[in-house]
Amino acid sequence: MSHTRTILQSLPGNPYGGLQRADALWHHYRHGKIPIPDVVSTQAEPLGGKHDAYDVIICGSTLGILLGATLVRRGWRVAILERGVLKGRDQEWNISRSELRTFVDLGLLSEAELDVAIATEYNPARISFGGGEDLWVSDILNVGIDPVYLLEKLKQVFLAAGGELLEHTPFSAARVAPDGVLVTAGERSLTARLLIDTMGHFSPIVQQARQGKSPDAVCLVVGTCATGYNDNKTGDLIASFTPIKRQCQYFWEAFPARDGRTTYLFTYLDAHPDRISLEDLFEDYFDLLPEYQGICLEQLQVRRALFGFFPAYRNSPLRFGWDRLLAVGDASGHQSPLSFGGFGAMIRHLERLTEGVDDALRQDQLSASALGWLQPYQPNIAVTWLFQKAMSLGINQSLDENQINSLLTTIFQDMAALGEPVLRPFLQDVVQFLPLAKTLLRTTVYHPMLITKILPHVGIPAVFDWTGHYLGLAVYSALNRVLSAAPQGAGYYWRRWRESLVYGSGGDYGAHSGEDSHLGEDSM
Repeated sequence: MSHTRTILQSLPGNPYGGLQRADALWHHYRHGKIPIPDVVSTQAEPLGGKHDAYDVIICGSTLGILLGATLVRRGWRVAILERGVLKGRDQEWNISRSELRTFVDLGLLSEAELDVAIATEYNPARISFGGGEDLWVSDILNVGIDPVYLLEKLKQVFLAAGGELLEHTPFSAARVAPDGVLVTAGERSLTARLLIDTMGHFSPIVQQARQGKSPDAVCLVVGTCATGYNDNKTGDLIASFTPIKRQCQYFWEAFPARDGRTTYLFTYLDAHPDRISLEDLFEDYFDLLPEYQGICLEQLQVRRALFGFFPAYRNSPLRFGWDRLLAVGDASGHQSPLSFGGFGAMIRHLERLTEGVDDALRQDQLSASALGWLQPYQPNIAVTWLFQKAMSLGINQSLDENQINSLLTTIFQDMAALGEPVLRPFLQDVVQFLPLAKTLLRTTVYHPMLITKILPHVGIPAVFDWTGHYLGLAVYSALNRVLSAAPQGAGYYWRRWRESLVYGSGGDYGAHSGEDSHLGEDSM
């Protein structure tokens, strides 16, 4: 029997069954059998006032409670639909301390409550690629948040402000009318001016909007939280010590946790039918973990198993074609293709989304085109598609087995040589024009032969596509510097456009004190 099956079947709840279900869905994605639900419809007749009415209904509570709590505190009638019970998982969410200030700034947590929510904190963290020199950084993804405590406190804030939490009430369907949305949830029928989808990558609304389109990229992730490690004082932001295996470059993350050490193995790939399964990746994880952490499997006591796959689409953030519907968080795909899990990205955009939704409701800007400005084009996210492509390879592509590690070693050493203002934004999933331009210039001057290896690896079409987004990033950055803040009383579209320039250029980075989400933020 495999290590994966033996270990996972011995854990509470038998997560091996969950792994098989996730693998079955991954099989569907690889073979063009992505479900296309029919859950959203439209009608020309007004709904009238026949049902329970809200300003906003949010589907999905895990991340939806963040936005729901801020909106209800602004006086809006908000209901959250949850198919089960709103409760955080035991596995911590890794983030940086500075960006946690968002909870205090928005009045969701007190300073004392924020301190209680922090379960672990460590420094420093390592960046390491096979054959290269280790880099060490501090205060990036070094704080582990207790999701159980955090979500319970946000739930209390939400309910105390008058919000309605409907647990054991799964979303079933939505019918969009000129005066609202009729939402069917279990046995209930509810109406709202606006429906917000926070049900994640596999939301039925998102699947209907995507119409079975295969993802442009996927991140496969497996891992465990276990005790018994010899050293649990530092972490790894991204590490790789093996050559290309199974047409994949394997990357690792590691974080100290309150009840052990969390380690992840992840890889970037496409959805080709011949791609590796999650169970096979998990088997490689257990085979390589002893070498990675310098331990024997027998000395570990595994507490939890973690796994999943995260599809990414170039058409992101997703803008629905229906009026009165808005995708938020993982459902919208507003993080880069390098990120898996949306907690950090949700925190980064929480204030912007709160202001934008509040503005849309007050101005009655609830058409598909108006709401689309709440999830605008972001060139600083679009440019990262080339980076993702450079960290992966096609199923039939031939590449030197150490090329990706060598490439990443060179790029990260160049960024480190240019200093933290260049290195940190990239590590935190916030790409900015000047740091990127400096890195490209240094790499071209000091490592000209590297370009000759990158071009055949990623392909000329991908480079041309990237060039357009790179120029877009330059334009957004220049406009963001030239234009002053939106004047008092400026209209809805002006405010959204200014926000698109700020976030699309990475100009919000300073507002978060340089702390934001990273390649693999932990939200599984």
